[in-house]
Amino acid sequence: MRGAGGTSGGTGKFFIGLIMLCGGVYLLLSSINVHTHYGFGARLYSIGNYGVTSGMIMIPFMFGVGMLFYNAKNPLSWLLTGGSLVALVFGVISSIQFTFQSMDAFDLIVILVLAVGGLGLLLASLKSS
Repeated sequence: MRGAGGTSGGTGKFFIGLIMLCGGVYLLLSSINVHTHYGFGARLYSIGNYGVTSGMIMIPFMFGVGMLFYNAKNPLSWLLTGGSLVALVFGVISSIQFTFQSMDAFDLIVILVLAVGGLGLLLASLKSS
């Protein structure tokens, strides 16, 4: 009988490594707080002292959508619509802040040992012995 991944590495090591990896990644991701300042009055981009808000990005988007409905073969309408959607998505993503919860060094070591040790066991089970 063959093991994990068709090798003789061991199915038990594979599942133990997978469980450890999933547990470590879950604990790591659950200890991260996500904050954002996104809103229609919040600055997405700054050009000098002038700030571009998401409401300002919606103006070319509306013109682009209107032009698309009028004539879908017009490349300017596609450029306006696509460009403003890309700017809006990048602005939202760039306004996200990630902070790490305060925890003991022991908690962080346990999380990292679970995640990296589980990955090591999982990969070791996939190579033939």
